[in-house]
Amino acid sequence: MPAHPWLGLSLAFASHFLLDALPHWDYPIRSSSINPDIAARMKYDGALIADLLTIGFDAALGIVVAVTLFKAQTPTSYLLALGGACAGIFPDALQFAYMPFPHQPLTSIQRFHEWIHTTHRMSKRPLLGITSQIALVVAFILAVQPLFAAQTSQNQSPFHDKSPSQITRLSGRG
Repeated sequence: MPAHPWLGLSLAFASHFLLDALPHWDYPIRSSSINPDIAARMKYDGALIADLLTIGFDAALGIVVAVTLFKAQTPTSYLLALGGACAGIFPDALQFAYMPFPHQPLTSIQRFHEWIHTTHRMSKRPLLGITSQIALVVAFILAVQPLFAAQTSQNQSPFHDKSPSQITRLSGRG
């Protein structure tokens, strides 16, 4: 288990806002019910179902990539990778909570989210937007590769999981 799991989860949450500050492509939101720019009353129609499927697939893909990238092999490392991915997605989920419940602390979080989000949208240039997002992911993987390589050579996951025998030795019972 890492020394500071809450720090990692907090950084994952904060990374969402930092990445939103970079120009990127957002897939189009068809339903006015969940579009943060419109925030209309909930209308259960085909557009809402299509958006929920798109958002759900995007979230699931992000979680699978995170768990795979961080080589989650134990229950603890799996839960931490899953928690980190969910923490990184959570600011967008809070936007959906804000629409029907525009009260604190959601109001402050929503204002900050809107303030930090880039105004340079790539909605009319999806190819450039998607390519730049893939390039950012590749750059991140290359940047953290030395960390993973060093831990793999020591037979550790990126989360520094301890085996039961290591925990027993560390506690002085072995």
